[in-house]
Amino acid sequence: MGAVYVWLAAIGGLVVGAVVTWLVGRALDEARHPVDTLATDVRQAVVEPEVKRVMALLKGAGVIVGPHDEVLHSTVAARSQSLTRGTRIADQEVLDLVRSSREDGAQITSDLDLDRGPGRTVQHLTVRVGPLDDHGNVVLLTDDRAPLLRAEQTRRDFVANISHELKTPIGAVAILSEAIEGAADDPDSVRHFAGRLIVEVGRLSELVKQIINLSRLQSDEPLLTPEQVDVDRVLRLAVDRNRELAGSREVNLVLRTEPDLVVLGDADQLTDAVSNLVHNAIVYSDRRARVAVSSRLVRDVDQDEVEIVVADNGIGISDDDQKRIFERFYRVDYARSRDNGGTGLGLSLVKHIAQVHGGAVDVWSKVGQGSTFTLSLPVPEPTPDAEDEIGIEKEQA
Repeated sequence: MGAVYVWLAAIGGLVVGAVVTWLVGRALDEARHPVDTLATDVRQAVVEPEVKRVMALLKGAGVIVGPHDEVLHSTVAARSQSLTRGTRIADQEVLDLVRSSREDGAQITSDLDLDRGPGRTVQHLTVRVGPLDDHGNVVLLTDDRAPLLRAEQTRRDFVANISHELKTPIGAVAILSEAIEGAADDPDSVRHFAGRLIVEVGRLSELVKQIINLSRLQSDEPLLTPEQVDVDRVLRLAVDRNRELAGSREVNLVLRTEPDLVVLGDADQLTDAVSNLVHNAIVYSDRRARVAVSSRLVRDVDQDEVEIVVADNGIGISDDDQKRIFERFYRVDYARSRDNGGTGLGLSLVKHIAQVHGGAVDVWSKVGQGSTFTLSLPVPEPTPDAEDEIGIEKEQA
């Protein structure tokens, strides 16, 4: 009998020990932080390949967050934005939005400015989160607001610059009008002030025209009706516009063009661009200087280009000024520009015209030696119809 009691006691001890062990283990499992269970959860959670492909097509960044705040999948953009750190969401503000969306079962959109620490740029993100399913998985999407903020800042600066630039000619017009009224009995003074008034009105008109042109170039459709443009004609018109100015400053204006060069775009815009380059070359040259305007075809494996070159042997541009000359309203020599009716928008217009035509504008310059501006424009690919027309013309010739 004693042996039986000993055996039963041993069995009972094993059962009690097993029960205690199970209870302690369960308590520990319930007390474990979700981070401690990530390895098991991540292995069990599977993101469907179709979802990954859709996420890869997103313009912004995308992350799928599991029920325990673990990152189940993230796009390259999300990792480049440092939204994730390993298998976790990097920023507490973003994580709070994820948790709120999961708890409320609702979509949330918020603009966040995330400070990544000293020496790093603040990220301006629009964050959208929403439930993916009924299992606690959440989709996190972000868009970078930095380009929009820069565009808005540029717009504000542009408006401020316009207001400042318009004050001078408008103020001059008002003062000269009062002077003419006060000198009604003095014909000579009236003629003098009227002449000054005409100059200021012309400057104001040119400034408004260039502002409108620049606004049009920055619109969604800067080239409404692109067509084949004869480069030789563009250069001749641009030079003719500036012959009177060149004559008044005794500047020798030389034109050399390569025949039969054609680009695709807007003839008026291209004429304005070249005319601005020629005007600047004359204005920033001393008397009896030389300004050369030329064109040539540059062959390239990828894309042939037409280069329009405006070169002068004038005062030149310093290295510091070369970094800013294509900015709106920037002038290398403010007094010289104002005396010759400059608005500070000419080179900015040239840059934008080049860009909307798929080209670029570059400058080489040395102080005291002169400047060379090069406007590069792509040569359009010939269409079958165009090739047929060329063949017919050759046969007729």
